[in-house]
Amino acid sequence: MPDDVRALLDNRPASVGRMFFDRVEATPDLESYRYPVGGTWESVTWAQTGEQVARIAAGLIALGVEPEQRVAIASGTSYDWILADLAIMSAGAATTTVYPSTIADDVAYILSDSESRVVFAEDDTQVAKLRDQRAAIPSVVKVVTFAGTPDGDPDDDWVIDLEALEALGSDLLSERPDAVHERVDGAQPDHLSTLMYTSGTTGRPKGVRLSHRAWTYEGVAVQATGLLTLDDLQYLWLPLAHAFGKVLLTTQLAIGFPTAVDGNVDKIVENLAVIRPTFMGAAPRIFEKAHSRVVTMVETEGGARKQIFDQAFKVGRQWSRLQQAGKPIPMTVGLQRTVFDALVYKKIRARFGGRLRFFVSGSAALNRDIAEWFHAAGIVILEGYGLTETSAGTCVNRPGRYKFGTVGLAFDDTEIKIADDGEVLIKGPGVMDGYHKLDQATGESLVDGWLHTGDIGELDSDGYLKITDRKKDLFKTSGGKYIAPQVLEGQFKAVCPYVSQFVVHGNERKFVSAIITLDPDAVDGWAGQNGLSGRSYAEIVMSDQARQMVQGYVDQLNDKLNRWEQIKQFVILDHDLTVEDGEITPSMKVKRRVVEDRYRVELDNLYA
Repeated sequence: MPDDVRALLDNRPASVGRMFFDRVEATPDLESYRYPVGGTWESVTWAQTGEQVARIAAGLIALGVEPEQRVAIASGTSYDWILADLAIMSAGAATTTVYPSTIADDVAYILSDSESRVVFAEDDTQVAKLRDQRAAIPSVVKVVTFAGTPDGDPDDDWVIDLEALEALGSDLLSERPDAVHERVDGAQPDHLSTLMYTSGTTGRPKGVRLSHRAWTYEGVAVQATGLLTLDDLQYLWLPLAHAFGKVLLTTQLAIGFPTAVDGNVDKIVENLAVIRPTFMGAAPRIFEKAHSRVVTMVETEGGARKQIFDQAFKVGRQWSRLQQAGKPIPMTVGLQRTVFDALVYKKIRARFGGRLRFFVSGSAALNRDIAEWFHAAGIVILEGYGLTETSAGTCVNRPGRYKFGTVGLAFDDTEIKIADDGEVLIKGPGVMDGYHKLDQATGESLVDGWLHTGDIGELDSDGYLKITDRKKDLFKTSGGKYIAPQVLEGQFKAVCPYVSQFVVHGNERKFVSAIITLDPDAVDGWAGQNGLSGRSYAEIVMSDQARQMVQGYVDQLNDKLNRWEQIKQFVILDHDLTVEDGEITPSMKVKRRVVEDRYRVELDNLYA
């Protein structure tokens, strides 16, 4: 490890609060964040953010919040979320994360389990959940709403707005100007910083205990890669209750680039064209949908444009694979790519703002074919890897040092090894302290300092990690053949531009089957070409034409598979899987057990 990197890691701030105020002091007049207000975007400097964070932190202190006590945030991604999180840590407390889609019963469980003292609630929807569960969350002394309705009764003001909390903070700071900085200076690296509840694919969510040490390490470790600079501009939409979103916030504090933040997933493409960022983190589903939208638009138009498009990506993939292999590009390929760049690739890049240096993909496996398609168009997706239990960041590919199909190289000071059964084990400063109040689960996951990830993977000779599947997701057919479902699912999403979810099933069954849902936006255009215009989504996807279309793509997938892996039967659902129905997590991972249990009858019928 170079001496400058060693010094950077060894001399990182003691806490996230310290890291934040160091950033405010270093670049007070530079832009920190921009966020939508009405139809425009407003921008603030680090100094302005620092002043507001100090008032909110002081307000929490005025409410009696003590160091390492928990303060929850139940909200979607927004600038207010960021302010609350920074203020909580600057007050020496710890952030409890709550996805806004969490049902009231689970919200009550999380707040009770964490013993949270204060809750930041996004709006009246979140406030209503808290009111309904008030008797079950006696530790919560105050609710602070960003955009909801505060209590009007001065004798029972359990719910107040953010302005009222800031007013409390201003009053405290007028009496004790150093109140917040005393808390910042008192926070130690091993103090609890975040109690991050996993969305969970089964059972109750678990609280992952992450210290200040973990987050400051993550920020500085990304800084040490040289991946990002002060001149970058981030577009952030990821759920901040998820580790992938939150690690990007700490990385920003370490480096200082501005961030445009808007959690509205439906506006990602629209906002990218306006913000024109240099990088963005996303889950693979976003890239799959973007790929699908472009491909289906061209297929709908057909004719000469489709012929040019298909030839462009034939040449582009050839160029991409030569690039990956480090081989020289033949003159004919180079010339054709230059022509197709003007005709096709440049227009695709413009959809994402035209200034992207790269995307970062995480939270689930990215299919290699999707990565190569974007690369052919001149957009690099750097796949990374980590878990909530590792504060998100463990590995990432680097510009100029990437291998598609892998999750890249480990961060400095993080160790990775592969157990005898193929499980990926991780040790390093970013690893959690344990699960909150769950000593047995902690002991099973952390053994001699090594985190047992539950992922199956392999390291190549250059140290690049490849994740092949989840240990618990691997299954064996009744014929004794092992199946890695995530691999098949990723391959199908790369083949079929109309798919939304593809869930492979077959444990102890005589063959492999799948549950399939189709993307509402993609099939709408397809329906017009197949005599189904004006029909409902359910009518379209349950039609004979749709089944024949899907069967064609299943046949394409099966041509690439071993006989025992092939999808022999499938069922198409008349609706998509959703977060609201508890079938996928907010980070867009399918809850496999939930889906299999919910559609057990449909699956059983495939084997009747």
